[in-house]
Amino acid sequence: MKARNLAESFSYACTGVAQALASERNLRIHAGIAVAVGVLAVALRLEAVEAAALVLAAAGVIAAEMINTAIEHCVDLFTPGYHPLAARVKNIAAAAVLVASIGAAIVGIVVLGPHLLRLIGNGSR
Repeated sequence: MKARNLAESFSYACTGVAQALASERNLRIHAGIAVAVGVLAVALRLEAVEAAALVLAAAGVIAAEMINTAIEHCVDLFTPGYHPLAARVKNIAAAAVLVASIGAAIVGIVVLGPHLLRLIGNGSR
């Protein structure tokens, strides 16, 4: 169904987010981690650039997970039974989420690590 206007486009997108969150456990896990990292970023009073890096990393993982979900549903729609090519497509889509997650974890370590080490160091004195 094609959106008639910008408001309707946003409505469809928000519906998609809600549907994905309701049906995808891994997406809920990624979203929960993103919220926890956001709270930690606020608590640590990160610089804007550091916070932006974390937001972009988390958004990349969440977007990858949603694209993976869409690909899996499309594959299931057109290939109800097992097919080796369908399995390959699903595996590659899942691998994209893994790559995004590893990248986000590295960003998290690079950005949050020094702040947490400083906090731990100050707390032990």
